[in-house]
Amino acid sequence: MKSLICALVLATTSGGAQLASARQPDADFVVVVSASNPVTSVTRDQASKLFLKKVPSWDNGRGDVVPVDQPEGSPVREAFTKAVLHKSVAAVKSYWQQQIFSGRGVPPTEKPSDGDVLSFVRSNPNAIGYVSASASVGGGVKVVNVVD
Repeated sequence: MKSLICALVLATTSGGAQLASARQPDADFVVVVSASNPVTSVTRDQASKLFLKKVPSWDNGRGDVVPVDQPEGSPVREAFTKAVLHKSVAAVKSYWQQQIFSGRGVPPTEKPSDGDVLSFVRSNPNAIGYVSASASVGGGVKVVNVVD
C-alpha cells in the first residue's frame, strides 16, 4: 500500500503533536482530524468521498463528517485536490455547482488559512481538513495518513 502522506503523529505532548520528518517530497499538505477522533488513516478514495460529501458519516459511527476546505486559489488546496480528489480545483468547483443546482448538497466550509482550518477541526470532533505540510498542528488535532 503506497502512502500519499508519510506523516504520522508520533507523540502528543502538552506542546502539541510531533510529526515524523519522513514525508514524500511532493506531499505539500497533511490531512487532519480532531485528536478525539479514533481515525488514524483513510484511503485516498475514502478521503475523496468525505470531501465530496459522497459519504455523509464516519465509518466508526461518530456522526456526520464535517469537511473543511481552504480557499480556491491556495497552493495547499491545489495540492490536496490533485493528490486526493484526482481533479482540478475548477473541476471540483463545477461538481459543487451541479450539486447545489440539483439540490443535492453544498460544498464544505472554506477557511482562509491553515490556522483557521486547525481551529475549526480542533473545535469540531467530526471535522476533517488539510493544511500545509509545514503548518504547526498543535494540540487538539492529529494528522492522519492517506493511503492508496
